[in-house]
Amino acid sequence: MPAGSTRGRMTLAQQICQQIPPHLVGKLTRKHGIDARSFSSWSHVTAHICGQVTRAIGLNDICDSLEINSSSLRAIRGATPPKRNTFSHANRTRSSRLPEELYWSMVAHLSTLNPSFGKGKIRNGYLRRFKSRIHAVDSTTIQLVANCLGWAKHRRRKAAAKCHLSLNLQTMLPSYAVVDTGKSADNATAWEVCSHLKDGEIVVFDKAYVDFSHLGSLDKRGVCWVTRAKSNMLYRVIQENGVDPKSRVNSDQIVELADYMTKKKWQGQMRLVKATVEIDGKDTQLEFLTNNFDWSPWTIAELYRARWEIEVFFKEVKQTVQLVDFIGYNKNAVEWQIWMALLTHLLMRFFAHLSRWRYSFTRMFSLARASLWHRYNILDLLTSYGTAGGLIRMRACPQHAYLPGFGVLDDFPMGQPKRRKARQSKRYEESMQSRK
Repeated sequence: MPAGSTRGRMTLAQQICQQIPPHLVGKLTRKHGIDARSFSSWSHVTAHICGQVTRAIGLNDICDSLEINSSSLRAIRGATPPKRNTFSHANRTRSSRLPEELYWSMVAHLSTLNPSFGKGKIRNGYLRRFKSRIHAVDSTTIQLVANCLGWAKHRRRKAAAKCHLSLNLQTMLPSYAVVDTGKSADNATAWEVCSHLKDGEIVVFDKAYVDFSHLGSLDKRGVCWVTRAKSNMLYRVIQENGVDPKSRVNSDQIVELADYMTKKKWQGQMRLVKATVEIDGKDTQLEFLTNNFDWSPWTIAELYRARWEIEVFFKEVKQTVQLVDFIGYNKNAVEWQIWMALLTHLLMRFFAHLSRWRYSFTRMFSLARASLWHRYNILDLLTSYGTAGGLIRMRACPQHAYLPGFGVLDDFPMGQPKRRKARQSKRYEESMQSRK
C-alpha cells in the first residue's frame, strides 16, 4: 500500500456533487413548478455536472457514461441515469432559472462553509491597500452553430451566446452574471450587470461598456469607476494637474464633455489620465477615464490593469468545462449548460482552495476527469498527486516498506534533521543483523 493512501469510500463524482446541500435542488424545483416525477431534478443536475467534468460532446456521451456507472451514480443520493430523449426534454422544457439560482446559492453556501474561500486579496500583490470591493465587468462570446440555433443569430452566418460577468477581484468569484444572445451590446447590458454595486465600491470595465448615462447613474450612487476613453470622444480641458516628468504618466487632466448630445447624458466633470504602458513588448499610450479625483494617476492605471483578471477567469473556464459542444439547440438548453458549467467550475475551485492546489487549474481538472468514478479521497489525491504537496511519500510497491535498508529514511517525518535519521537508520540495520 502507498504511504498516505488516497483510497476512500466515495467516488470523486459523489464527493463533488454532495457539496450541494441535500434540500437545495428540491426547494428550487418546487419554487419553479418543475414536474420532476419521471426524472428528478437532482438526477438532472448530477448528469450535467458529470458531463461537464468529463467534457462530454453530446447527449449520448453523457447518457452512456452514466448508464455504465449506474451503480456508482445511484450512490449520489439516489441519482438515476437518464435516457437520451428524457435528458433532452428536461433541458428543453425545465426553467433555466433553476441552475441560475442554484449557482448563486452555492456561491453563498461555499463562502459560508469556508469563510476564507469568500475572502481574499487581489492576486499579484498590487492594490492591496484598497478595503472596498473592486469589480471587473466584461463579457465573453460563446460561438454556436448558426443553422441550428436561429434564436442566437447575430450575423448572416454566425450565432453566439454572450455571458456578461461582474467579477469580484478580491475573491475571484462572480458577483453577477447575465447570459444573453450575441446581439446584446455591452453598454446596453451594463445597467443590469452593475445593478448590484453599492456606495463606495469600485468597478473597472473596458470602453465597450462606456455609456455616459450609465456612468452618471453610477456616480450618483457613489460608485467609483475606471474605464478607457474612446478615440472619438470630444472634450474640453478644465484643469491640468502636475505630473512627475520621470514617471510614465504623460498628463493628468480634469475635463468635461464638449459634444452637445453626449453632454445631455453627463454634465459633470471627469478625470482623464494619459499614461504609457507596455503592451506585447511595445510602449503604448492609453487614456483612462474615472470619476475619482483623489487617486494618484498611476493608481488609476493599476486599477485598469487589474481588469485583466477577468480575462484570465474566462480563459480558465473555457479551458476546463464544456462550453464548445452543446447538447441542446434551444435557448433554454444552452442556458442550462452555461449555468451548470459555471457551477462545476465553482465546485472544483472550492476543492482547489481546500487542498491549496498550487499548480494550473487545467491540470487539476484533467486529474478529476480521469478519476471521476474512482474511489479516491479528493483532498488526499490533490495533495499527494505528483509534486503538488510534497508531504506524502508514495512507494512503488508494498515490499519497499520491509526490505532492510531500502527507503528507511523516508519513514521519518520530513522535518527531522539528517543526523537523527542516519542514527535511526544505523540502529535499524544493526537490529536486522542481530536477528539474522
